[in-house]
Amino acid sequence: MEVKIRIATEQDLPTIVDIYNSTVGSRKVTADIEPVSVESRRNWYHRHSKKRPLFVMEQESKVIGWLSFEDFYGRPAYSGTAEISIYMHEDSRGAGHGDCLLRHAINSALQIGLNRLVAFIFAHNEPSISLFQKYGFVKWGELPDVAEIDGEKYSLLILGLVL
Repeated sequence: MEVKIRIATEQDLPTIVDIYNSTVGSRKVTADIEPVSVESRRNWYHRHSKKRPLFVMEQESKVIGWLSFEDFYGRPAYSGTAEISIYMHEDSRGAGHGDCLLRHAINSALQIGLNRLVAFIFAHNEPSISLFQKYGFVKWGELPDVAEIDGEKYSLLILGLVL
């Protein structure tokens, strides 16, 4: 089945939040320990722009994943670098759609003038690490035991790609 990637609209926000919230319980993808609300993500949505886009992936007119570019560290000298996040609907994980979104991210990054991408991934999230490494991301750093969820400590990897 064909997929389509497009710029997200505010009407997509509830689905974007649902997809994000579906990862909270896994304790592998996000450091949020409780689901977030649509309202709490509205400002995040509005911070996206042509230079820091938010995309959704559709299949049969249903949003099945999303891709976000965000400012890295929020200082002007870092404007050529963006943090990238990819989230897939639980029914679409493992089907190769993450590959498609990551390829789209790399192509889009070049078009909007980025020269570096960074991804922050829990060290125990092996599927995401493998996906990013497949596209040339390498380990730029590690923050050992920086997160604590349910009494367990987790390390965060910083993966980067020079475009």
